[in-house]
Amino acid sequence: MPRAVFGGLELEIDEDGFIQEPEKWSEAVAEDLAKTEEVEKMGKEHWSLVNYIRDYYLQFGVAPPIRMLCQKTGFDLKYIYELFPGGPAKGACKVAGLPKPIGCV
Repeated sequence: MPRAVFGGLELEIDEDGFIQEPEKWSEAVAEDLAKTEEVEKMGKEHWSLVNYIRDYYLQFGVAPPIRMLCQKTGFDLKYIYELFPGGPAKGACKVAGLPKPIGCV
C-alpha cells in the first residue's frame, strides 16, 4: 500500500487516501487530511463533526449512520456537505481517521 505524510507522520493509506493506521490519528493528521478534502482550515463545526464520528467509531467499531450523525450534531446533510465537500463518508470519516466506510464509493 502507498504511504503519505500527514501531521508529520508517514502513514499507510489506501487508494482513496484513508489512513490504515487509525491508532496514529491526531489533530495534526486530521488537519492535513482535511486539506485533501478541500477543507483549508478546520473550524469549530468541522471539529464537532469529526470528534463525534471518531468517538462513535471508537465505541462501536463503525461510522455512525447518516441520520444519527445529523441528529446528534444538529447539522443537516446539506451543511455537512458544505463543511466536507466529499460528504460525511468520504470526507468527514477520512479526516476522522476512520477506515473507508462500507458502501462508500
